[in-house]
Amino acid sequence: MNRITIIGLGAGELEQLSIGTYRKLKEADIIVARTDQHPAVSELKAEGVELASFDGIYERNDAFEDVYEQIVEELLRMAADRPVTYVVPGHPLVAERTVQLLIERENAGEASLDILGGNSFLDPIFAALRIDPIEGFQLLDGTDLKRDEVHMQQHVLIGQVYDAFVASEVKLALMEKYAYDHPVTIVTAAGSSKEQLRTVPLFELDRETTIDNLTTVYVPPVGKREERLKEWATFREIIAALRAPDGCPWDREQTHETLKRYLVEEAHELLEAIDQEDDEAIIEELGDVLLQVFLHAQIGEDDGFFAMEDILESIGSKMIRRHPHVFGDIDVKDSEEVLRNWQDIKKSEKPQQESLLKGQERSESSLLTAFNYQKEAAKVGFDWPDIEGAFDKFEEEWAEFRQEVEEGTPASQVDELGDVLFTLVNLARFLKISPEEAMIHANQKFHSRFSFVEQQVKEGSGNFTDYTLDELEEFWQQAKGRRKK
Repeated sequence: MNRITIIGLGAGELEQLSIGTYRKLKEADIIVARTDQHPAVSELKAEGVELASFDGIYERNDAFEDVYEQIVEELLRMAADRPVTYVVPGHPLVAERTVQLLIERENAGEASLDILGGNSFLDPIFAALRIDPIEGFQLLDGTDLKRDEVHMQQHVLIGQVYDAFVASEVKLALMEKYAYDHPVTIVTAAGSSKEQLRTVPLFELDRETTIDNLTTVYVPPVGKREERLKEWATFREIIAALRAPDGCPWDREQTHETLKRYLVEEAHELLEAIDQEDDEAIIEELGDVLLQVFLHAQIGEDDGFFAMEDILESIGSKMIRRHPHVFGDIDVKDSEEVLRNWQDIKKSEKPQQESLLKGQERSESSLLTAFNYQKEAAKVGFDWPDIEGAFDKFEEEWAEFRQEVEEGTPASQVDELGDVLFTLVNLARFLKISPEEAMIHANQKFHSRFSFVEQQVKEGSGNFTDYTLDELEEFWQQAKGRRKK
């Protein structure tokens, strides 16, 4: 195989190149450019240098990755016959995907490369914008910009913004985090005689008509905490401030134990918002649940036992392990097979317990404890084959409870009522209904209807004792009718 010499043309005109690089270009037999849309290419042609380009490949493909792979294949084909000089904008090792693909082929023994410098577009851009990269900066690809890659407290440079379509995609990605009028600077031909900087509000980014392949978009950092609330790091910063020595006295006093009740309450409020199909309420309640997670994480960090990173690593690795059909090479037919695999993997991860029921208690809910006990017992076959067995057991326990009500002691009545409730949980399990959720619904329904009854009494005499039970029942039925409407 013959050598492919890769030369960076810098960020602007030919005069930016070193004398050595310029001589290499003048001496080369075959020169091909990734694109001829570069000032140095025009100047080389004007000096009589024969130079082809791969612009035709761009025109024949819709996806950039396809373009880059075809360019690499064509270069390798050409190098099979003779040495080739391949020129690219900027520096070959800065934001140049074709060069990275060529390096992969070199590592596989399929290419021989000689990579020469050329000023990248970064130095002239730093100079043009008067920014110091030591403050923290990111260089991102505009053709594949992802919201979660952007760090709002850093200088963000976005390259590969070739045209208005890419600019529009960049704008939409940025507006998921930044204010719609956040200032952004469009830098064109930095370091050349045609250098131009234009600062516009973010929402106007794709309305600029002078965007081309020499364009870089600069997004300045956001300093104010209130203006970067859509970033995870900001919320973590807020929680840390609340727990700091000079923070909130209440938040500083909290422990894992004292926060337990709030997590349960917030989870119930989230379920209520979901039942009401209220998106705004769901957003608010999810935030409240997230607050509890971050508080527990911060307490763990303050106590020196664990941090948010440990939580993320734990749940992330668990999701990857237990979804081999997504992150591995396992095939599944349906969700039932997914659940079976999940349980098998879970068993292999954890040591055998002394009892299947160990760890299934839920101090905040006897209903959930009963549900968990029955679920674990069912896994080893201690269960009725179908729901009819559960119904029969319910009728048996109900009859025993009625008998104890008539003949038994308070202690025996409590015991038999517990059996009735336990069988009701079993029925819920067969029907794939959460008994806790069902109880929440019942409480909410009672609260709503009884509030209506109270309102009717207030609008009447104002005293419950002035109404018979039948009259109060009529109010109750009216409340039920209003609900159905």
